[in-house]
Amino acid sequence: MHQNVIALKTNFTFEQLGWNNHFSQYFTPLQAQGFEAGRIAIENRNNYVVLSTYGELKGEISGKLQYTAQSEAEFPKVGDWVVMQVFDQQAIIHEVLPRQTKFTRRAAGKANEEQVVATNIDALLIVQSVDQNYSLRRLERYLVMAYEGNIEPVIVLSKVDLADDLPQKLQEVSTVAPEVPLLTVSNQTTDGYKALENWLPPQKTIAVVGSSGVGKSTIINHLLGESKQETQAIRSKDAKGRHTTTRREMHITSTGNILIDTPGMRELQLWENQDGLSQTFADIEALAEQCHFKDCKHITEIKCAVLKAIEEGTLTEARYQSYLKLQRETAYLEASTDFIREKNERFKRIQKAYRQQMKHHKK
Repeated sequence: MHQNVIALKTNFTFEQLGWNNHFSQYFTPLQAQGFEAGRIAIENRNNYVVLSTYGELKGEISGKLQYTAQSEAEFPKVGDWVVMQVFDQQAIIHEVLPRQTKFTRRAAGKANEEQVVATNIDALLIVQSVDQNYSLRRLERYLVMAYEGNIEPVIVLSKVDLADDLPQKLQEVSTVAPEVPLLTVSNQTTDGYKALENWLPPQKTIAVVGSSGVGKSTIINHLLGESKQETQAIRSKDAKGRHTTTRREMHITSTGNILIDTPGMRELQLWENQDGLSQTFADIEALAEQCHFKDCKHITEIKCAVLKAIEEGTLTEARYQSYLKLQRETAYLEASTDFIREKNERFKRIQKAYRQQMKHHKK
């Protein structure tokens, strides 16, 4: 179904873009119908840049997809594999292939709406600088979101040349995430960049996340070997940086890595997070198994193993409070989501009854 295809840039193979059997099984029947497949590199509202075997194409969603999508989250996102027709330099996107993984959060400033940040990610590079941006509580949120999306987390401590207490910070991070790979880099001296390069698996998709000012763009530029992302100095008084990256974008490196850069996130409200919470706080979940009462809330109950661990100093009060806070956030989200779902179903039932009544009157 393609006519006069003109590639804007170098053509890509499916393998270079991260294709695997998961996508192949869904696409094969559609390919027989004459459709093409491509991967979303940039999303700008309803306009897209799609990488494909024809090169880099401009894309837009079909009317049918726009009409049938149940929410914004179902539209193509950076990292998605899409089914399309190609005409000249334009791709008409008809469908999004089922996602293998996704990094998602609750949309900022909106009640109970999912925002998909990026999809089909193999590893999440969580960048945390050792200056005033350093926060174990924020790191825990990123870990919950990674685990919930079935994505392997990797922690990168940046700007380590600025730290007077680096061994302490390394110990703190290792306590919060003992099973997660931990790398360190200096954005000034580039120490640690070689180890980061050696860690990156070829033809796997790695999303880079972190707050503004932690050095994500500097890391991306180094891995790409060119200054594609602008970098800005942070304010020395509060270590806050401006949003250097303004949109999510996928890059293919010369060494075969697939990198997704993301803007700094001020708000990290969780979306679905029950499994991610259990994995992130596996130490507390293990303690909870030792509580005398099976329904222990770990707040005032006697013979609570979690409270005992705090008293003995093997569990910090800050980590315990973070666990409780994220539990409350999860409970609120689940209750709100159930309420909205029930409200929508009730509205659908009213609509159906009204249509049936109008049909009866017409007879």
